[in-house]
This record gives sequence, C-alpha cells and structure tokens, in this order.
Amino acid sequence: MSNTYYGFGYDPKESENHFYVVVPKEATAEVEIYERFHWDVDEQKITSKDILKLRMSRYKWSKLSNDVAAEFNARLKSDKKPTSRFIVGETPVEKLFGKELMVLLWGVENNDPAGIPTAIRNWKGLQPEERWWLYTMTNASTGKINDKRGWRMALRYALCENPVDESNQISLFTDLMGGE
Repeated sequence: MSNTYYGFGYDPKESENHFYVVVPKEATAEVEIYERFHWDVDEQKITSKDILKLRMSRYKWSKLSNDVAAEFNARLKSDKKPTSRFIVGETPVEKLFGKELMVLLWGVENNDPAGIPTAIRNWKGLQPEERWWLYTMTNASTGKINDKRGWRMALRYALCENPVDESNQISLFTDLMGGE
C-alpha cells in the first residue's frame, strides 16, 4: 500500500500527530500554528482538541516561510517524498518538521523582524535532532500560547542575538583544511 502525504511529509497512517499551519485569506489576520492529534481527510477544521501553539503576523511569516519550505523540501526530496509549499489556507506538517518549525517561530515571535535572517541562518546551522531537543525542552516548560518567558526567551537569544559571521567560518574552515 502506498503512502499518501499531505503538506510537508505528513502521512496520517504513520501517526495522527502533526502540526497544522493556518494562513488566513485576510492579509492582516495572523498565521496560526496548531498541534493536532487527529486527522480526517474530509473534515479539516480546527476543533477544541487542537492546541494553538503560536500566532504570528503575516509579515513575519512572509519573511521566513520560503526558507522553511526550502529546508523541509530538500529533506523530503532526499527521502524521495513529495515536496510542498505553505499555502493560503491549511498546510499539514509532519510532527518532527513541526517541532523544528516551532523552534524557529518561538525564536522570532517577540523579536524585531530585522533579526529573522540571522535567526534562519542559526536555525539552519542546527541539526534536526538539536531542533527536536530544543522543542522538547521549550514545549515542556513554556509551550502554551501565552508563555513568552524561560526557554522561549532563550530561543530568541540563541537564534536572533547570536549573529553568524559566515565569512569568518569559511576562512576558519579553509585554515583548518590547510587552504589559503
């Protein structure tokens, strides 16, 4: 039996647990991300069982969603799974990808949008397993919609306030490898 994937790598036969990104039609309305534990292909509406994890301005979402999609799609391609994109409407996200997404979103939620490129670079510098661990730690202590302290603040500092100097990293790598 072949797998049927929805959104970014979500297969309800593997697990009903997934994340659900809702991008409203209204440009001024906020993007919402839910964690869900049920799936009905014919009826995809938000219910009281769904856990709202974050609301974000459409502007901030527009500054990072393409980079997130590119990261996830590269991994889906390498696993020979169909790629996807975030759409206006609802996009299911496989649970591990969803955890990674939440780490980035929690990191930028209370930061100036100008810090998003730095946050994306730092987020991409983490291995998926590191992102999963950060999600687990953050979610356990400050994973509710209005928890904006503790681990959530730590993610902001780690991702947004810790600029990556890529030119320095390249020269350091070259030095270590015996290059010029």
